[in-house]
Amino acid sequence: MSLDLNFLSTNLKETLGAYIVSLNQAQGELTMVARASEMLDVFKRLQSNEHFYFDQLTDVCGVDYSAYGSEISESGMYLSDEVTENLFKHRFAAVYHLLSVKNNVRLRVKVFAEDDAAPRLNSVVGIWPSANWFERETFDMFGIVFLGHPDLRRILTDYGFVGNPFRKDFPLSGHVEMHYDPEQKRVVYKPVTVEPREITPRTIREENYSRH
Repeated sequence: MSLDLNFLSTNLKETLGAYIVSLNQAQGELTMVARASEMLDVFKRLQSNEHFYFDQLTDVCGVDYSAYGSEISESGMYLSDEVTENLFKHRFAAVYHLLSVKNNVRLRVKVFAEDDAAPRLNSVVGIWPSANWFERETFDMFGIVFLGHPDLRRILTDYGFVGNPFRKDFPLSGHVEMHYDPEQKRVVYKPVTVEPREITPRTIREENYSRH
């Protein structure tokens, strides 16, 4: 697989060099970062170009990089100055997992939304119809709006749900709680009454545990 990824990496650099912000191979996987303004051009080429033929989109997921600066330095990940200063300062990204059945190779493409307050990216449903529900899930969980999506609605939470559960600043207990009121014969929402509690996993061993 590493030989296939090296070959794919070479083809990506030769064919899409001007579109590539970064290209990294680690843990037997290849990850490319593309700009939001050029993402549709990149994906169309990845799908149709004879060197790639990524005919299947297997997943789209969101990422919240609200504390990514410290994570970069701690992980030891190598990034160019341009990438660190101009791209990874953005908070939200969508990650696209592509599969080429013909070439038996996979590629991960990451695209950062340029507006942290109202993250928006172009929908790729017109390229891969399988993106429909994946983009809806990412919209629901992270609040990333996919422009051009044919039916962008919440898919996992209730229609009246407030907030986006996978954002790092979303409270663990949520904003509201709900229950069915038999007298009103409807679902009733009210502020959360659960007291915040520490959920950090702890390992508790018996006395003289190491001597057993």
